[in-house]
Amino acid sequence: MNTPTNVNAQAADKRGPKLSSLFRLQWEPAQDAHVLLYPEGMVKLNQSAAQILLRCDGTRDLPTLIAELEQTFNAKGLAPEVEAFVDHARSRGWLE
Repeated sequence: MNTPTNVNAQAADKRGPKLSSLFRLQWEPAQDAHVLLYPEGMVKLNQSAAQILLRCDGTRDLPTLIAELEQTFNAKGLAPEVEAFVDHARSRGWLE
């Protein structure tokens, strides 16, 4: 017997992480940093977090995002840290 599949869930799995529509990521000169703005306030991001979130636009899956970061910053072995941050961002509701 075939189990019905959720087409939306399958599509979400193929997309990469995407910033939640409840948040806006922008450079804030007064903070000299990227920030996440949301109705209740603001989250100041460190450079690593900002670089990850800037790439979370739903067009890259996580392995592609990690490979891009490793190439951009000439670094290897970023996967565990990037995956941990993406999990944290999802738990905070920053990512869909």
